[in-house]
Amino acid sequence: MTGKQLKNSILQWAIQGKLVPQDPNDEPASVLLERIRAEKAQLIKEGKIKKDKNESIIYQYFVKNLTII
Repeated sequence: MTGKQLKNSILQWAIQGKLVPQDPNDEPASVLLERIRAEKAQLIKEGKIKKDKNESIIYQYFVKNLTII
């Protein structure tokens, strides 16, 4: 296995949550992302931060998918 293949394998395991034991008490990522989205919207409404003109593709993907759930 090359170094690049090993790095890709480790990243894949990390994404799948297989590097460390998972805590069943942890909230799902979707709940955390929804909380972050709501807090960001509140900060924008209060004028404490500005709305991103170019939000990341990852953020757009999760916000779009969270509204469907």
